[in-house]
Amino acid sequence: MRRRYSHEFLYQIFALLLVVILVHAAYVLWIRPQAEWLLAAQQLAEAAGDPAGRQSLLVIIKDYEQETCLVLALWALAIMAYKARDGHLERRLLERRLLPMEEGSRILPEDTRQLSRPLETLPPRERELLLPRALLAGLRRFHATRDIQDTAATVAQQCDSEADRLDAELAMIRYITWAIPSIGFIGTVRGIGMALGRAHEAVGGNIAGVTASLGVAFNSTFVALVLSIVVMFFMHQLQLHQERLVLDARGYGEVHLIDRLTAN
Repeated sequence: MRRRYSHEFLYQIFALLLVVILVHAAYVLWIRPQAEWLLAAQQLAEAAGDPAGRQSLLVIIKDYEQETCLVLALWALAIMAYKARDGHLERRLLERRLLPMEEGSRILPEDTRQLSRPLETLPPRERELLLPRALLAGLRRFHATRDIQDTAATVAQQCDSEADRLDAELAMIRYITWAIPSIGFIGTVRGIGMALGRAHEAVGGNIAGVTASLGVAFNSTFVALVLSIVVMFFMHQLQLHQERLVLDARGYGEVHLIDRLTAN
């Protein structure tokens, strides 16, 4: 399990660095130059008396707050993709017969060692997953106590512990979903502050600077809220998938292990 956590930590660090590099490169090479060109063209059109057209998406996302929010959102999605991959591996194990037994056969305490060997010889990546750990813990408990109720409680405890662990590991994603709208609010405060600093220009009849500053304020809030909604949607889908997986693993243990145990 420790090696699994270290791999996940390294993946998160690598994913963050990759997202920062790619997003910043896109902003430097394409988004900001294109947004500046569009703003300049819009100012020329307004000076010529043409009505302003619909605002471009590149102009909406051009500021630093939007870039930061986009980095955090993509990082959260990358973390969720890693956890969804683990869930896919768990789901594939549920489709396999991990205990080599015929249908209708019973499990005696003397059979537990033989049934444990296929679980112990699984690849390390699969052996660390919930289902093999729960089955192996149940077999060892039944071998030691010969108590079916105690064995069922052991399997249930493994599943409950896994559910708590999965929920705790969503803490980083929850923090990101909180941080995204907070950064958007920072952009709002910055934009309003810039607008107030150029209020004297508006008094003189030039409202272009104030309008641009207010655009920073409203655009950062808009982008942050949209990205937060997207990240929250995928986070809740991941959480639902994990909860169903734990319930299915518990049901698998009851059908293929607990219901076949006999102490006689």
